[in-house]
Amino acid sequence: MSGEKDLAVLLQKMEPVLNAGEYVFCPIETLDEIPDIEKILFFFREHEAVTIVLQRSVADEWNMAYSYVSSWITLTIHSSLEAVGLTAAFANALKNENISCNVVAAYFHDHIFIAKEDTDKAMKTLGSLKTK
Repeated sequence: MSGEKDLAVLLQKMEPVLNAGEYVFCPIETLDEIPDIEKILFFFREHEAVTIVLQRSVADEWNMAYSYVSSWITLTIHSSLEAVGLTAAFANALKNENISCNVVAAYFHDHIFIAKEDTDKAMKTLGSLKTK
């Protein structure tokens, strides 16, 4: 089950879904600093530090530093990791509305993190891609 590769199909059938909550990106030295790893949405090891993404309320509870509060949108079509053009299509549409996006491609879906204040505009913009 490798997912859809055809860009036209991906754009026509994708449904952006807004996940509940506010999400933040926090830099930490090691995962040993995490009281409960189950509360992390995901992490990524970079040369400088480990970035964890989790709900803002949890980061506040753990006294984690962050500077960007985002909404999390999932594109519900199962896109292949080999699909060409999907990220460019939604990133360009968001760019045209002056909305920055931070993208995570997981096995089944693409996930987009956008500034909390741009949520409604981003959902409308992503929804409009189905008609193009």
